[in-house]
Amino acid sequence: MTRFAAGLVFALVMLGAALYAFAPRPLPPFPPTEIAAHRLLVLGLATAGNRAVGVGERGVVLLSDDEGRSWRAARSPTTATLTDVRFADAKHGIAVGHDAVILRTEDGGETWVQVHAAPDDQRPLLAAAYVDAKHLVAAGAYGSWYESRDGGRTWAAGQPFEGDQHLNALAIAPDGSVVVAGEAGFLARSTDAGRTFAPLASPYKGSFFGVLATPDGGMLVYGLRGNAFRSADAGATWTSVAPEGTKATLLAGTVLPDGGVVLAGREGTMLESRDQGRTFAARRSPDGRAVAAVRALPGGARILAGEGGVAAAPQ
Repeated sequence: MTRFAAGLVFALVMLGAALYAFAPRPLPPFPPTEIAAHRLLVLGLATAGNRAVGVGERGVVLLSDDEGRSWRAARSPTTATLTDVRFADAKHGIAVGHDAVILRTEDGGETWVQVHAAPDDQRPLLAAAYVDAKHLVAAGAYGSWYESRDGGRTWAAGQPFEGDQHLNALAIAPDGSVVVAGEAGFLARSTDAGRTFAPLASPYKGSFFGVLATPDGGMLVYGLRGNAFRSADAGATWTSVAPEGTKATLLAGTVLPDGGVVLAGREGTMLESRDQGRTFAARRSPDGRAVAAVRALPGGARILAGEGGVAAAPQ
């Protein structure tokens, strides 16, 4: 074979290899991506049917379909830290966070669309709630407030309160009242779906980081230095319910399917009630790290999130 013929054969072989390498063909299936969920800062938790959904730093959204034993990352359109997540049902949900980012999902958290952002305002959103399936509210730093009347597709800014206090938490009571808790003991309640608010007498002048409505019509607020209070009369009067010696700041809370209540916070502090928040017993999370969010799945499993990531909690 001449050198020319040998070169031609070699060129044809290389051309064939290149055509094969770049020819379209189906890729082998890849297993679902599983991430080290315990290494992320996770600040918000919600349930979407039987699914657990967590949100946190760098816009991460985590999903678990096995009661928190394993987690995978969903598609997120933002890198802004997400602080809270809520679902109206198993499919429709929103997440909020820094840069006044608001995300929306219609497929149980698999994919998200950014529907609002205002990074130049430098007012992070810290809490969100569904008043009903169409009416949503979001609140945050320096009195920031947004409402949606179309299921979270579009949002309008509002200013229902005087001043620029941080609005840290939202809750919807069984009677439809909207309750807001914030810094410097700020508490307010709306009985007309958020159109107007009336201030509530506060039992504490420090910041509140959470508010819960219990099935029996009670209301719980909790925050700095382990302070937790319960009201049985829509916020007119309050009773301290934190166990003696509780000093760590309380950051998270949830109502359990059986009507019990769990509060959690710094230093792994965990407070549990079996009587809708009238009395609490104290214990600690297994690793002693701060807990920023806690949720109970319909089957009873509990999920903890915070500086130790997100994981199922031992019962």
